[in-house]
Amino acid sequence: MTIPSPASIDELQRAVRESPSVKVVGGGTKTALSAGANLSTRALCGVLQYEPTEYTFTALAGTPVRDIVDMLAEHRQFLPFDPPLVEAGATIGGTVAAGMSGAGRFRFGGVRDFLLGVRLITGDARVVFGGGKVVKNAAGFDLPKLMVGALGRWGVLAELTFKVFPAPEACRTLRVHVDGITQATDVMTRLSMSQFDLTCLDWEPPHHIWLRIAGLSDSMDQRTQHLSETVNSDVEILESETEDQSWRDAREFTWVPADHTLIKMPLVSKQIEKVEQHLAMQPLPILRRYSVGGNLAWIAWPDAENESPDIWEDLPFPYLPLRGNHPSHRAIAASISTPFAQRLLTIFDPNAKCAS
Repeated sequence: MTIPSPASIDELQRAVRESPSVKVVGGGTKTALSAGANLSTRALCGVLQYEPTEYTFTALAGTPVRDIVDMLAEHRQFLPFDPPLVEAGATIGGTVAAGMSGAGRFRFGGVRDFLLGVRLITGDARVVFGGGKVVKNAAGFDLPKLMVGALGRWGVLAELTFKVFPAPEACRTLRVHVDGITQATDVMTRLSMSQFDLTCLDWEPPHHIWLRIAGLSDSMDQRTQHLSETVNSDVEILESETEDQSWRDAREFTWVPADHTLIKMPLVSKQIEKVEQHLAMQPLPILRRYSVGGNLAWIAWPDAENESPDIWEDLPFPYLPLRGNHPSHRAIAASISTPFAQRLLTIFDPNAKCAS
């Protein structure tokens, strides 16, 4: 069944006004979130403004992140929060709505730290603009931050403005061998508090920690040597295309088979051991990667009819299903039952069109 795909903000506003309920899909890369969608932003596509000298751009919500990455690369600029699922076709609006940041968040911050302004269609079909199109903008309520990870709850994103950074001259990755969780968490804790200015810090259980540094080419050898001596373990050094491909694979979840459920789970590094103990008790083989210095877990397991939907219910961590047949949402976005969320609904979506 083909769902409506407005090609302009006016058409999007009209579609929201005429729909009894609204659930939006962008690139369709996060199937657990877009199931049952009745409105697409795929045709709402294109970069409206790009100022390389100002390090800002404005794009419509359905614009593929791949297009933006390519555009920025022509001017040696990039999105430092390292958005996932670029090659799969993720859109810039879907990236914001799902709060998707990659491994680069460790050094630079997440998507919310780079979002300057948004234009959205509220549940009652008003066009609302928040934030600005320049970096030095602090007037009014910080509406853009509210949209990050909100899953379209307050309205449909139509247009977004971001700041960007200059791309580094060079990157280098160290893959460090560790014996298990105790050494892994120790190394991550020490490096998180170190002076090494790491760009990325991930743990791929059970035996590999991934470290990435970026900066001037002339400094790479010295920084690599110092870092290798500090971790005091077996180290493999990756450079050039091999180095870049390793992080693309992580970003695109090539380590997750197509028939697996995938969730993201925020946590802090000291909670990793509790998660690992829980996973060890599950009957299904569990794949996982701890990113952002252990503050974000990507967890995947095979879709199966006999899988219990409650395997996470005894863990006090919120999580967000991205792919697969997971039947429940303990979403990262704030529950609509909270007083703050209810107040926002009266402002942005009084008829609860977008809050299903």
